Amino acid sequence: MLMSIFWDFDPVMLRIGGSFEIRYYGLMWALAIGLAAVMFDRFVKREGLPEKVSESIFYFGTLATIIGSRVGHCLFYEPDKYLAEPLRILTDIRDGGMASHGAAIGLLIGLWLFSRRNKLPYLWSLDRIMIVVAIGGAFVRFGNLFNSEIIGAPTDSPWGFIFARLYPAGTPVEAMVARHPAQIYEALCYIATFVVLMWLYYKRDMARRRPGLMFGVGLIGIFLTRFLIEFIKENQEAFEESWTLNMGQWLSVPFIVMGIALIVYAVRRPEVKPVAAAPAPKVASATTAPKTKKAKKRKW
Repeated sequence: MLMSIFWDFDPVMLRIGGSFEIRYYGLMWALAIGLAAVMFDRFVKREGLPEKVSESIFYFGTLATIIGSRVGHCLFYEPDKYLAEPLRILTDIRDGGMASHGAAIGLLIGLWLFSRRNKLPYLWSLDRIMIVVAIGGAFVRFGNLFNSEIIGAPTDSPWGFIFARLYPAGTPVEAMVARHPAQIYEALCYIATFVVLMWLYYKRDMARRRPGLMFGVGLIGIFLTRFLIEFIKENQEAFEESWTLNMGQWLSVPFIVMGIALIVYAVRRPEVKPVAAAPAPKVASATTAPKTKKAKKRKW
């Protein structure tokens, strides 16, 4: 207990007036979306595509992610409450509740619509968006840390966190339990996935050479991480206590399988070779220029 980290971080970054608050969790979401926009703009410019492609995916991706994450939480974790009163999906949004699996499903739908609108291959969009999804997921998990939510199971490790805000005011420290900082574990794994994807994109040119490979690697990196770390996390809802695997793990399995299938698909397909540039036309020099016959002078 004495070696644990005491975490009593105020999740509110700024209070304006009596009711309006800016939270660190919201800031992390904003940073994730902003970084995603900047990075995808660089991908588009690097590949010589029109600027409108970057603008289009920003709107499609942002809306699909936010809507999917909110609806996913309501349907996966509190279906009885929100199916009885669907309007509360919108009215209760300030109370929190976002699901990464819902965000993933929403993003898959949003990118399909984006690809159709911009006449781009679906895998082209998925491979590149996975890079920004990985680093964005890390930002969101740090936001969860600031909120003292998605906590881990009790631990005696020296890096365990005592989340003081989960206890009533006045609770002695001796009565508090140190827990795994599961948010940090996930964030670090997502950052590692991001580094691998950046290497595959910039150093190995895998987005062009083997379409689908990067998306598959990203799915496994993110959702296998989620599946494994759930074993040392507290369940989010009471109904999960009787399950062998919790909701987060069951929802991760299809994405892991999809990732494996995409990697196999990408590796078995013939590698896309770079398009050879057309040879530049030769410029005639004084020695290689064709000789022209001199015009004969007419005799008058």
